[in-house]
Amino acid sequence: MSDLGERLRARGKRLTTQRERVLAAVGRLGHATPEDIVEAVAADGGRALPVSTVYRSLDALQELGFVGHTHVDHRTPSYHLAEHATHLHLLCRGCGWVGEVPLATADELVARLDERVGFAADVSHAAVHGLCRTCREGS
Repeated sequence: MSDLGERLRARGKRLTTQRERVLAAVGRLGHATPEDIVEAVAADGGRALPVSTVYRSLDALQELGFVGHTHVDHRTPSYHLAEHATHLHLLCRGCGWVGEVPLATADELVARLDERVGFAADVSHAAVHGLCRTCREGS
C-alpha cells in the first residue's frame, strides 16, 4: 500500500486507515457496490464505516487510478480494482446473469465509432444488456 500513500501525498491527500480498508475490501470482493464494501469493511474486524465515508474513499481512490467502476444496471455502480478493468460486462435482461468478455471484444465497435462519427469510446465502464444463451434458447 506504500504506492497508494505516495500517490495520495503527491495530490495533497492523506493515506487514511479508511482508504486502506476500502481498497482492501474492493480487492477481496472483485466487483462490489458501496453497500457491499461497507459490509466487507465492517467484517474485517475494525470499526464500521458509514457509507458516506466509503463513497468519499472510493472517489479519492478512483481519482488516483486505484479503482474503477462500471454501471452494471441502472442503480449503484460496481467498483473493482483498476488493474482488473480489462473486461466488458454482459448483463442478461431475462435472468440477471452477469458475464465478462475481454475489452478487446469491442475493438471493432470502438474503431467504427471513431471512424464514422469521430467519437473515442471508452467501454471500460460499459455493460452490454441483452439475453444470455439459456434465456434465448428458452424463449
